[in-house]
Amino acid sequence: MQTDTSLSAAPESARAVRLELDETPLVVLVGNPNVGKTTLFNQLTGQNARVGNYSGITVECRSGHLRGRGKHSSAGKVELLDVPGTYSLSSRSAEEQLALNAALGLGESRKPDLCVVVVDAGQLIRNLYLVVQLVELGVPLLIALNMIDEVADNPPHPEALTRLFGVPCVALDARRGRGVSELTDVILSSLAHPPRGEVRIPYPDTLRPEVDRIVDALPSSWRLDVERDRALARWALTSVAPDDELEHVTAELRASCLEVLERDVDEAIITTRYAFLDAHAPSLYAREAPPPRKRPFSERLDRLLLHPLLGFALFIALMCLIFQALFSWSEPAIGVIEDAVAFLQNTAVNTLPQGLLRDVVVEGVLGGVGNVIVFLPQILLLFFFIGLLEDSGYMARVAYLMDRIMRSLGLHGRAFVPMLSGFACAVPAILATRTMERKRDRLLTMLVIPLMTCSARLPVYTLIIAALIPSGLLFGWLPVQGLLMVAMYVFAIALTLLSAAVLGRTLVRGRRVPLILELPPYRLPSLRTTLRMMKERSWVFLREAGTVILVCTIVLWALLSFPRAPQPAEATAPRATAAQQAPKDDNLAAQKALENSYAGRLGKAIEPALAPLGFDWKIGVGIIGAFAAREVFVSTLGLVYGIGEVDDEAIPLRDRLRDEKTAEGRPKYSALTGLSLLVFFALACQCMSTLAVVRRETHTWRWPLFMFAYMTGLAWLASFLVYQLGSWLGA
Repeated sequence: MQTDTSLSAAPESARAVRLELDETPLVVLVGNPNVGKTTLFNQLTGQNARVGNYSGITVECRSGHLRGRGKHSSAGKVELLDVPGTYSLSSRSAEEQLALNAALGLGESRKPDLCVVVVDAGQLIRNLYLVVQLVELGVPLLIALNMIDEVADNPPHPEALTRLFGVPCVALDARRGRGVSELTDVILSSLAHPPRGEVRIPYPDTLRPEVDRIVDALPSSWRLDVERDRALARWALTSVAPDDELEHVTAELRASCLEVLERDVDEAIITTRYAFLDAHAPSLYAREAPPPRKRPFSERLDRLLLHPLLGFALFIALMCLIFQALFSWSEPAIGVIEDAVAFLQNTAVNTLPQGLLRDVVVEGVLGGVGNVIVFLPQILLLFFFIGLLEDSGYMARVAYLMDRIMRSLGLHGRAFVPMLSGFACAVPAILATRTMERKRDRLLTMLVIPLMTCSARLPVYTLIIAALIPSGLLFGWLPVQGLLMVAMYVFAIALTLLSAAVLGRTLVRGRRVPLILELPPYRLPSLRTTLRMMKERSWVFLREAGTVILVCTIVLWALLSFPRAPQPAEATAPRATAAQQAPKDDNLAAQKALENSYAGRLGKAIEPALAPLGFDWKIGVGIIGAFAAREVFVSTLGLVYGIGEVDDEAIPLRDRLRDEKTAEGRPKYSALTGLSLLVFFALACQCMSTLAVVRRETHTWRWPLFMFAYMTGLAWLASFLVYQLGSWLGA
């Protein structure tokens, strides 16, 4: 039988050889979710990893180098790895598996020279369970006792933890940077002399025969000494399950574990460990060990925000306020960017000689990409608000509220964490499904996440609402445009949950499991962290606008501009008549050339399928372009109207859409057309990156193709019903 050698212990001589080769030392940060691990990573490396206040933010490992300056000048040679938060090494989820691989050097992960276990000083006993497991497995480690400022009245003693586990312990406050320098000192000294702790837990004698039976089933490459072998056996007994997805367990070991687990041996192991920690808890504090930390302010606020009715009402009211702010606060900045784009277009027209190059610059680059960049202020505001809500701890409460609904629909409550990330982008949200234990829950969540209103839809929504939906107040005080934006987000959430209910009862069936989610204390959001996240997101958006959207825009410009119409012969009409007729003839010629272009022909070909939705061939061309990326819809329409008009003055795209007329002189696009288009974009799967990441996560094209088919079909059907019903009602 072939066995995995990744769990074998590297001899000290091998480690010495590796160090002689001057390989960069590797330090791994591990710890429970929500202990400030990523905040500490930022302090140690100077990077800007995203910090959130609920489990699931750090989905993939993030690497950096220990910041080296002053007396720590040699620290820059140390690689630091931030791994997903995990409560234990049970590793039944993909997130826990990643943490286990990084801490123990399994699979393709490099074996670390040192583990830094970040512990929340206010949740000490629960956090120390992970320390117990790592010490038993012989992992070189030290303890970073974080959030020491929150228990200043009776803090744990670092020296007491050192005596209990035999490893260094440093108290710190990562948010304010206190103790980080001391921790860097200990990390560097521990790399020279790796500390291997020791913990003696009095497991019941009745467990020994069961553990020894598992020891006999361990692969020979895993065996080292008696104590470590028994630690590995206890790890296997608390990790192997009928539906786990462990990658390093042989068939023989799995069969032995499942046989022993029928006698609840894993529960006895866990209970004994916690009993050991509880017994030593009094010796870890200056005074008597405090009861579980109470947060009076958080508890009082939770009575309101977690109320079944008031909690939802306040959440919806907050969303209304945020999205109305997206319109009103961003309007001045949008106007400035629109004026700047128009200025650049006019400058290019007046500077460059007439020809193909000028057309590419004015219509392709500035007209296409410029119409997308104007929405950057709204996207930045959206990320600003989301960052504040995450950092304050409110997002975890929203997940708890939504779990009540999601459980009834067959979707795991923890799925709402990646679904919340879907408001920003579906790609990292799909990656965040790795935090879920079961493959069925991950797959179901992946299939519905693209229905969430991502930031790429925001430019499309803003354009349509601003151009086609009348502004004003509903009932004399509710702003119509802001209310419609909120309605689109609520519509997306409702359709996401409904789709999950249908798919979870048909194609992706499975049993329900309860949500286990820690509600962190409310904290004052870090403005610095939020601004850093906005900066990162803005660069991602601008980089995409400068690469993917630019390439797509130029390709679409070429499709809209070719084949070129032949130049007309010299007219023989009187000079005055020709001067009056010229603008009208030029516009008609431009429109005719646009319709005869390659993109125009394609739009005309699909127009019969889009006409029942209230769309014409121009919108059809935009929809085709949007399959590369949703934002390309805006740049495509900018091209369509930029090429189709010959006016010297650059007019904002939303004004062009609003002023578009039919042959009879009526507005071509009504508010009903706008609503139908909003519904279509809310449901259609128009993002190649999303399909690619689903393919990567599921290792098959079956599910991304199914997702594309069901979402596109659902979008067409819903848009058809909206437009036809609205037309029948006379809207």
